[in-house]
Amino acid sequence: MKTAYELAMERLAKTEPTVKITEEQKKQLAELDSLYAAKIAERELLVKSQAALAMESGDSAALEQLEKQLVSDRKSLQAERDEKKEEVRQVK
Repeated sequence: MKTAYELAMERLAKTEPTVKITEEQKKQLAELDSLYAAKIAERELLVKSQAALAMESGDSAALEQLEKQLVSDRKSLQAERDEKKEEVRQVK
């Protein structure tokens, strides 16, 4: 007797068959993850150093703006990474 999970996975496989990715694609996806993790870390370091300066000067408005900027930058880099990863997955 199959579990509900197994039945759901069978239905999903019928509507959206799993896509096999090649070793080359896996390598490219890993490289993209690594590249964008580095970009995000670099951006975080830059903004955190600027935030430290803002804290020292007591500029809470600048600190808040920097935090918003960091969140925005992280989201845009993650979106860019996801787009490129999807392009790699679509190549056959």
